[in-house]
Amino acid sequence: MTLSPACAPGAENTGSTGVRRLTATLYGYAFLDDFVLLYPVYTLLFSDTGLSIWQISSLFALWSITGILLEVPSGAWADAVSRRLLLWLGPLLTVVGFALWVIVPSYWAFALGFVLWGVRGALGSGALEALVYDELDRLGAADRYARVIGRAHAVGMVAVMAAMGLAGPVLDFGGYPAVGAASVLACVLTSVVATRFPEHRDAVSHGDDQVSALTTLRAGLVEARRDRSVRGALLLVPAVGAVWGALDEYTPLLVRDTGVAQQTVPYLLLVIWVGPAIGSLLTGAAERLSTTGLGVVLAGSALALAAGSLMGTAAGIGLVAVAFGGFQLVNVLADARLQDRIEGAHRATLTSVASMGTELATVGVFAAYASVGAPYTHGIAFAVFAVPYLVTALVLVRLE
Repeated sequence: MTLSPACAPGAENTGSTGVRRLTATLYGYAFLDDFVLLYPVYTLLFSDTGLSIWQISSLFALWSITGILLEVPSGAWADAVSRRLLLWLGPLLTVVGFALWVIVPSYWAFALGFVLWGVRGALGSGALEALVYDELDRLGAADRYARVIGRAHAVGMVAVMAAMGLAGPVLDFGGYPAVGAASVLACVLTSVVATRFPEHRDAVSHGDDQVSALTTLRAGLVEARRDRSVRGALLLVPAVGAVWGALDEYTPLLVRDTGVAQQTVPYLLLVIWVGPAIGSLLTGAAERLSTTGLGVVLAGSALALAAGSLMGTAAGIGLVAVAFGGFQLVNVLADARLQDRIEGAHRATLTSVASMGTELATVGVFAAYASVGAPYTHGIAFAVFAVPYLVTALVLVRLE
């Protein structure tokens, strides 16, 4: 576990000011990053353009594959140069992608947009967590990471819910072009806020950027191979995050299967995202949960997911929200455990390794969902994917 330096006499106020600045920037960034009105309706845009479930799943897979290819190199780059640079550069790529989606809606425009979005995700994944943890550690507040990052996730969920609440009226007013324009503006503002992140670290210097990134990547992977606790934490992140992260992309279709009007879909999606928002806020209180406790939360969430998705009603959507809340809670705690176990200057690299594992597993879920979702209802498909969580819960309980 990284040890935070003791605060020097008279430095307490400076540390508190630094934490406030960091968290204010983080929460603003988290809100704008998720305040994208396209989020609750882009699956509907794909469907309305005439894409099949297989084509939609292939787009999601392309998104994840892009992240897989770039996840670890971008993490090494973040450790080698500037994490803040990657955080403001990434949102500008999604500006181009979202604009393409609504200007020339077609399979290939959607595909290019997802490639750009995948690059953006890879640039920010690992870099954000590493920057926040190291800045808190510098200020003597590393023990607050789980609470701070949990609240940031909660702010992001609130932004998602706000976007869902606005998506319906904006869609009625101006159709998909209006929703796309609002999403582009949110991405631009996200980039602006990212430039305000503090970053008090020197880039790792090994010559040019390419050599530096390769050296950092190699050193980070050596650390993971040598430390069993780091390996275990790396595996837990994708085991928890991959399935529900993939299922999230299909929730508009699950909701529409309840028989509601298309304009009502964003409001029921709003119900679903109340769960992860609450789960994020509970991370501070739940950070002392044992490994068995995490397994129990996962098992209960898996059962709620299966029951809720099979009901095919608004009440069932409420149970799906409970399930997603449990998954999000364990997801944030798994990330916090990983950050606590990483030593040295390779935090973004190892966090990106965990994210790459999540993306690899997510591609498998997309492929499996296409196979299950084509002949069966979306409710049945969601219920099937509760099984991996029951398996993970059993493993966690047995490891205690």
